[in-house]
Amino acid sequence: MRFYNNSHPYYCGIDLHARLLYVCIIDSKGEVVVHKKIGASKDDLLLILEPYIGNVIVGVECMHCWYWVSDWCAELGIDFVLGHALYMKAIHGGKT
Repeated sequence: MRFYNNSHPYYCGIDLHARLLYVCIIDSKGEVVVHKKIGASKDDLLLILEPYIGNVIVGVECMHCWYWVSDWCAELGIDFVLGHALYMKAIHGGKT
């Protein structure tokens, strides 16, 4: 399995749901700069990520609705990483 280990000024994790996204952006020091619930739309996501484009990587858990985020990031030239659900749960202690 290949692991992504490049460094970026900002890291964005998105918890995907059918109608909502939970977006968290941290800087390279681990400080939270954005933590927000938004609608699951390209326009809402762009409002959050636009100031960071070119300096951010987006990561999501491999679920049923990750495809549009991946395609959207590719269109905008935003680095994107898809995380395996098993390992994502190991990182944050698992969902309850």
